[in-house]
Amino acid sequence: MNTLDYLVNISISIILIVGCYQFYFWCQRNQWVTPRKFHSPLDEKIPFWSGWVWVYSFLYYPAIIYLNLLARDHRQFNYMAISFILLLFCQMFFFLVFPVETPAHWRELPESNKWSIRFLKFVQNYDKSSNCFPSMHTSVAMLTAMFAWPYFGAWALLFPALIAISCMFTKQHYMLDLPCGALLGWGVFQLVNHGANIVA
Repeated sequence: MNTLDYLVNISISIILIVGCYQFYFWCQRNQWVTPRKFHSPLDEKIPFWSGWVWVYSFLYYPAIIYLNLLARDHRQFNYMAISFILLLFCQMFFFLVFPVETPAHWRELPESNKWSIRFLKFVQNYDKSSNCFPSMHTSVAMLTAMFAWPYFGAWALLFPALIAISCMFTKQHYMLDLPCGALLGWGVFQLVNHGANIVA
C-alpha cells in the first residue's frame, strides 16, 4: 500500500474507534441488570499509583493505530477492522448480561494538583465504574498484540501486559477482569484468523 492508502486506513480506524466506543458507553447507560461487585482481599491490597493512567490512556490508542502501518494490504486491514468490531460485540454481551462494577471507594481520588490525578478524574468522569468484566482495555490490547506478533514476536505481549498493569494500579479493574479480557481478545483473533488466514 502507498502513503495515501495508509492515511485513509488510519482515518477509518480513528472513526471506528470513536464510533464503536459509543456502544461501550451505551452499555453503561442502558444496564439490563444490576451490576455485581467482586469482593477480593487481594484486589484491595494492590496499591493505587496514579501515574499509570498515562499508560492506561496514552499507550493504548497509539498502539492500536500503529497496526495500520503493519497491514500488508486492504484485505488484511479489513479483517483487522472486523475483528475489533466482533470483539466489541462480545464485550457488549458481557456488559449487558453480566455487568460488573468496581467499588465506590476505588474512585474516591484524593484532592491533588498532580496531573495524573486530575487526568484520571477526567477519565472517570466519562467512564463510569461499570463495564469491568472482562477488561476491554486488556482484550483490545491482546487482539492488537496478536496482529503484531508476526513482526515483534513475544515482545508484542508487552503491550497487553503494560495495559493490564495500568488497569490494576489505576484501580479501574479487578484482577479477574484482566486474564479474562486477554483470553477474549486471543479467542476473537483465533476465530477471525482461522477463517481468513490473514496472519501467517
